[in-house]
Amino acid sequence: MLRTIYTLLLYLLAPVLAIRLFWRSYSFGNPAGWRQRLALYDNERVGQANREPEPTIWLHAVSLGETRAAEPLVKSLLAEFPHCRLLLSTTTPTGLAAAAELFAQSIADSRMQQCYLPWDFPAAMRRFLCHYRPSVALLLETEIWPNMLAACESAGIPVALVNARLSCRSARGYLRVAYLSRVAFASLHTVIAQSRADARRLRLCGARQVSVCGNIKFDIAPSPGQLFLGQQWRQGAGERLIWLAASTREHAGRAEEDLLLEAHEQLLASWPGDLPAPLLTIVPRHPQRFDQVSRLIEKRGFQVVRRSVAPPPAASGRHDRTVWLCDSMGELTACYRLTDMAFIGGSLLPLGGQNLIEAAACGCPMLLGPYTFNFASASRQAQKSGAAIQVGDSAQLALVLAKHLLDNDARAAMSKAALEFAKQQRGATRCTMSELHSMLSLLPAPLKKTLHKE
Repeated sequence: MLRTIYTLLLYLLAPVLAIRLFWRSYSFGNPAGWRQRLALYDNERVGQANREPEPTIWLHAVSLGETRAAEPLVKSLLAEFPHCRLLLSTTTPTGLAAAAELFAQSIADSRMQQCYLPWDFPAAMRRFLCHYRPSVALLLETEIWPNMLAACESAGIPVALVNARLSCRSARGYLRVAYLSRVAFASLHTVIAQSRADARRLRLCGARQVSVCGNIKFDIAPSPGQLFLGQQWRQGAGERLIWLAASTREHAGRAEEDLLLEAHEQLLASWPGDLPAPLLTIVPRHPQRFDQVSRLIEKRGFQVVRRSVAPPPAASGRHDRTVWLCDSMGELTACYRLTDMAFIGGSLLPLGGQNLIEAAACGCPMLLGPYTFNFASASRQAQKSGAAIQVGDSAQLALVLAKHLLDNDARAAMSKAALEFAKQQRGATRCTMSELHSMLSLLPAPLKKTLHKE
């Protein structure tokens, strides 16, 4: 009954979603994307010429971060199941673009296919499953969609939630609709959590077969090419110190960059007169905000230099007010190599914080805001190891920056701690593959029921 109400609400929202999707599809240069969101396909890939499809492992990674995190898992799946095709679905244009870049060779070799996941309408999900015919489904992190899971259960497709995380806030949200969410969580064949705390909350929400393997994002090795690019930037910037605001966001109409520019203003005001001014580098999480952030930088009285125009500039003196805006995608690793300290975005406003693992793997000293509930376990461990420092607001951020940017030994200790922290956390992919063995050993398993497209 509750799933029916949920579906009716989706249908009521459909016109608004359709207008937004149509605009975003053309804004990102992918006008065909809206058809995939509704699972409208030109022809069927399977069932033609009376032949059975090759076994397909479906992996869903919602956005850019999850798509990049999936890299070690994708490589393991392709290596261990060479007779299978891998289908990678995403829900955002940035996720789709990242998949095309990361897995270009596998896509070219027809070992892998990518697509948008349709909206969670029952008929759309049935069409999606009928079109791609997956044998198993692997969902990354917290992708719980009631109609999707119901369609998989009806088709006999086992579903695993891997690298699963569930914050206290999200758990409370699911428990408010417990009659609906418990059925969805209980339908999962396997759940592999990042931490014991995540596992406890997942069980509370109805998940049954739950194990803990850690976070597979720690198994991602920084790109040598990106590290080299960052080193080139570093040399070009000269002797000035650089701090990075990584994956910045906005919340309820307020830009996190505004708080960071405020902190930078305070940092410049207290900076020793005999040293070149430090450089703030900003990397917005979402590319559609590049122009907005550029205007905000100028409005605050700073001069903006964009990555698309020039590399990070060398200091022009004590009163240099340049801010470097990295308006590109896929170069965050290079930015971590460039910088002396990094603030992890999404944590000064109540957004829960962004992934700090990439920064740790690059040996980058980290600063966190007060809101880290999306990565609570990793944030606590990073602070405990000495790799990260948490601040309460922009004023405290400015004070910590002023102290640590001028203390080479303190930064060196944090950098060493970050590398050790990242090293100790590796191995989650191997553990995840082991936990998935019983489910994946069924490949190639036929679907239990015939799917009918609507």
